[in-house]
Amino acid sequence: MGHRAGFNLIFYGFSLLLMFLGHCQGSNVGICYGRNADDLPTPNKVAQLVQLHNIKYLRIYDSNIQVLKAFANTGVELMIGIPNSDLLPFAQFQSNVDTWLRNSILPYYPAAKITYITVGAEVTESPHNVSALVVPAMNNVLTGLKKAGLHKKIKVSSTHSLGVLSRSFPPSAGAFSSDFAFFLKPLLEFLAENQSPFMINIYPYYAYRESPSNVSLDYALFESSSEVIDPNTGLLYTNMFDAQIDALYFALMALNFRTIRVMVTETGWPSKGSPKETAATPDNAQTYNTNLIRHVINNTGTPARPGEELDVYIFSLFNENRKPGLDSERNWGLFYPDQTSVYNLDFTGRSAVDMTSQANMTGSNGTDWCIASSKATDMDLQNALDWACSSGNVDCTAIQPSQPCFEPDTLVSHASYAFNSYFQQNGATDVACGFGGNGVKVSQDPSYDNCVYATVVGKNKTTSSSNTTAMSSTSSSSSSAIGVSAGLLILAFVSCFFKIS
Repeated sequence: MGHRAGFNLIFYGFSLLLMFLGHCQGSNVGICYGRNADDLPTPNKVAQLVQLHNIKYLRIYDSNIQVLKAFANTGVELMIGIPNSDLLPFAQFQSNVDTWLRNSILPYYPAAKITYITVGAEVTESPHNVSALVVPAMNNVLTGLKKAGLHKKIKVSSTHSLGVLSRSFPPSAGAFSSDFAFFLKPLLEFLAENQSPFMINIYPYYAYRESPSNVSLDYALFESSSEVIDPNTGLLYTNMFDAQIDALYFALMALNFRTIRVMVTETGWPSKGSPKETAATPDNAQTYNTNLIRHVINNTGTPARPGEELDVYIFSLFNENRKPGLDSERNWGLFYPDQTSVYNLDFTGRSAVDMTSQANMTGSNGTDWCIASSKATDMDLQNALDWACSSGNVDCTAIQPSQPCFEPDTLVSHASYAFNSYFQQNGATDVACGFGGNGVKVSQDPSYDNCVYATVVGKNKTTSSSNTTAMSSTSSSSSSAIGVSAGLLILAFVSCFFKIS
């Protein structure tokens, strides 16, 4: 029952998102696809999920050839990374960068749509002193891209932790640490000259965990009913995310870099932690990410930059079991490695989801049916039909040649039968008839001749005279369906919330 309700909730978000695909603009939300684990799905499986629903944006942390191959010709736009371990050779010799581009990038571009290259990651947090290597490596990467004629299509930047700031409160006093001035000044000059974003990783979770007496949980989760006032500007802050972003804006302005835009390349909340990490729970992770999505897609901006677009990547797609540190480090994922959801999210951004109430969601008990929309395109119907008959666990025997529902041999007719079977299998709720806006709920029985459309006869099974075998799934196949559709949903919202520049 919990799996079924969770699936219905996920599919609800999925259908709503795809309905709005044609109307998406403004700030962008993406997902970080980390792979520091030994039990994750293959890149090909992840790419298949992405391709099925025309997902376009993803961040990866290296230039793994298998990943680039998997995402070739999918239309996905990738942010790829150069690890800190490669900074020295990339900074020392242009030939090393040129070789890397020639072997690891150019053979797969533009089939693999790379739009950003991040040179180094949080170098100020690195135990090795590699900060001085960042800008030389960035310059060499840019030079290599210019040789290939790609410098206007692929932006070069570097990601940073909030540790680059020596002060972040109040936001108006935000300032870069003088310890890093030697590399930050040329870095900012590079970003301004090349119109590249300053990439920052923002984690209110850590601020709360390290100082719960000074930071309220509600303030970290976008749930605060009170306001924190910046005494210098009079600006009011209701959440830590905005305060940290504005601290960075003020730090940039203090150095007269007012044109550099900010991009959040990581943010999120862990769903599980060590015994002392009491805030690392599925409920808090769900609350933070749902409120974050709502905050971003509404183009709320920040108190210092109201209405300004802000691109954000949520960390991360999967839990990663090889990450060192406290238990929370391995539990930032929206999905388990088997692709089942860790918790449900309201991807519409309307409100936080109450997991208990959603788990008790019931359907219409067979008084309605679900059919394919006559306005849907053939491609959309074919994709949805293929999904329903495979990952959706629908028994599509009845629409095969010589079977009761094969005639009329049309895509709309076959999709209608499959849509309804899925709809009834999953509680006959409104949300199970979404199919990206291609399903339509009707009250008139669409059955004809010997083709009888299924209706709900119990909470966990359906019946149809065209196929007397119960269409219920085993718990393992249900988990698989939940995982696949949940994965599609998480990746689907990226295509909606990203705007093509």
